[in-house]
Amino acid sequence: MAGLDWKVADPYFERIRVQEADIDGFGHTNNVVYLRWIQDIAWAHSQRLGFSLAEYRRLGYGLVARKHELEYLQPTFLDDELLVGTWISANDGRLSIHREYQIIRPSDGRTVLVGSTHWVCVDMKTGRARRLPQAFIDGYPAVGSAL
Repeated sequence: MAGLDWKVADPYFERIRVQEADIDGFGHTNNVVYLRWIQDIAWAHSQRLGFSLAEYRRLGYGLVARKHELEYLQPTFLDDELLVGTWISANDGRLSIHREYQIIRPSDGRTVLVGSTHWVCVDMKTGRARRLPQAFIDGYPAVGSAL
C-alpha cells in the first residue's frame, strides 16, 4: 500500500479492525491477539501461495512453528484499523522457512508490531522434521529480511 513504511516492497497484507473481544484490562489489544493475527496472516499468505491444508496433505509435508518473536512498538485500541503484513524472509532450502510480520496503523502510519516466525518442515503423518520438498523450496521464495 502506497505511502506506508513497509519493511519490504510488496508484503502480503490484510486489513483488520480491533474488536471489543481483543481488548484487555488495560484498555488496549491483548498481546495474545497479535499472535493470533500473525498466525492467521501466515496461513492466508500460504494459501495465496498455493499451500492449503489439502495441498499439505497431498504433499505429505507441512510447516510448523518452532519459534515466534514479537516486538510490540505501540499499543492499539478498540476500532483501530490495522494492516497486518507478512513475507518470507528466508528459505534455507533444507528444513526451515522464516517469515516476518509488520502491523501498521494507517491512521497515523505507525508500525505497531514487528515479528518473525521460524517454521520447520514436518512429515504430516509422523510429525518428524523432514527436508523441505521441492514444492516448498520453489513455492516459498524469500523476498528480503527486514529485522
